[in-house]
Amino acid sequence: MTLGHAGSAPDTYPPTPTLGCVLDIPRSARLAAWGTAWLQGQASAAEVLRAVTGDDEPHVVESGEVMPAAADLPGLLIALKDAGVAALRVVLPVPGDPVGLPGPPGFNATALEAGECVLTAGRPAWGVVPDVAEFGSPWEPGWQVTWQLSAVAERRVPPSTGLAEAERALKEGLLAATDALDRLDVAALGPDAAERLQRMRSADLPAGALPAGTPRRSLQVLATAGRLRAVLSLAAEDDGAAVNAWQAGERARTLRELDGICRHAVVAAVNDPVDQRL
Repeated sequence: MTLGHAGSAPDTYPPTPTLGCVLDIPRSARLAAWGTAWLQGQASAAEVLRAVTGDDEPHVVESGEVMPAAADLPGLLIALKDAGVAALRVVLPVPGDPVGLPGPPGFNATALEAGECVLTAGRPAWGVVPDVAEFGSPWEPGWQVTWQLSAVAERRVPPSTGLAEAERALKEGLLAATDALDRLDVAALGPDAAERLQRMRSADLPAGALPAGTPRRSLQVLATAGRLRAVLSLAAEDDGAAVNAWQAGERARTLRELDGICRHAVVAAVNDPVDQRL
């Protein structure tokens, strides 16, 4: 989920979608949604692995003394079920916006560095954070993912932003993003910038982004948030029309606020169906 710094822009945007025009979905969001479906008997283990792993190398789980037997995703799923876990929730924290993190401080710091984590809904109170290592080349990239499992504080996690509220915030965010891009000399980003922007605005969710039976509204919110985050990733590549440090700082602040709207919308799209059942 981390993009390198560009000027004063924040570093929490996902990679810009390429020619495939497929939106990026955080791994923790995929694990929370598909893991919950499996725990509730609504998806097969093969479907979970396919949805969560994607093009990654097989995921590894490091659980220390929490669950010594869980060395991979299938083992994690089985251990969760054996422990009586009924559902999972995603959290997408960033420094200054750690909402949803339960503690202890060590876990929170790890989740903040990753920008994402998965929490069990109820007892036992466990959290899992992905450590993603990229290898290969820009033309043939690969990813090795290690999920770090640990016990977390038994603290009630506040409910996610509701879908209706997320939709309203996204609509306002789209208007703000359009205004920000109007002030951005898109041509300065390169000859393909306009085409990239068009692809981002029309990009769609990957097949099987969320499990079958997910409410249509959740899918719509997830797609809208993904498109807006992709557009923000383009805006983050340049300081736009800023001519001094104050203007650049204000623009970076606007982008951070818009990114926060997107993150909370993704969390709502994944967690709202779970919250409705708890």
